[in-house]
Amino acid sequence: MKPLTLGALLIVLSEICLVGSGMIIRQVSSDLPTEVIVLMRNLLSLVWMLPWILRRGRRELPTRRLHLHFSRALIGVAAMSCLFYSWAHLPLGQAAMLKQTAPFFLPLIALWWLKEPISNRVKVAILVGFIGVALILQPGKGVLHLAILVGLLGAMLGALAKVTIRSMRGSESPQKIVFYFAFFGSLLAAIPASINWVTPSAEHLIWLFGLAATSTLAQLLLTRAYGLAPAGQLGPFTYASVIFATLMGWWIWQEAVNLLTFAGIAVVCLAAVIMLRGKAAT
Repeated sequence: MKPLTLGALLIVLSEICLVGSGMIIRQVSSDLPTEVIVLMRNLLSLVWMLPWILRRGRRELPTRRLHLHFSRALIGVAAMSCLFYSWAHLPLGQAAMLKQTAPFFLPLIALWWLKEPISNRVKVAILVGFIGVALILQPGKGVLHLAILVGLLGAMLGALAKVTIRSMRGSESPQKIVFYFAFFGSLLAAIPASINWVTPSAEHLIWLFGLAATSTLAQLLLTRAYGLAPAGQLGPFTYASVIFATLMGWWIWQEAVNLLTFAGIAVVCLAAVIMLRGKAAT
């Protein structure tokens, strides 16, 4: 399987996991503040990684790029807090759409930081994807409120975090990157969580453990994917979460899905097809 094809598949699987995370956040957010959810997600991710840490940690955890891991965690925790807030306060499909504005930032950041060129076909795919998510969001029907602005900020920070992952692809394994994110993320998230602390119940812990599992798996898949192909080329495939989130929101929470929404989903799929056909022709 070609690197871009495998990377695209891993991105789609990662997005499915992230939508699962968003559904869990929606479930627990009525009882727990975002700060506590972010902290528990990172702490429990370390628990999920414990077998790998015990088996291979002594050999694989030493690194000379600790500053990049810390920077990535700082940016990532800020992005995570923004996106968790939007998952909790917006319809599921709308929150996913805001997260998926990150591909609009990715090529520009990758061009500036990593000097990755942006082909005309990538530009077309991103434009088509933007049209699709705009149809799903239908901004003319809603009110621009705090959760939307916070979600957009989270998407921009998330794009920067993904390019940071790309800059470490040559020396750091996906497991190492995810471990240091969870480790530094726990330390950073503990500060705001201690200010707004609410003790999770046993039922909350079960949900949060599931959140850590889906989020950690999503990170591993995403980290692997961005080590296979340039960030700008993989960006359009992240639109998959908009499709899954819109359908799940309609199915579970009866969130409205109209003809424009279905049209948007079709256009999002078209963006991914443009990218794949372009690579097949080269």
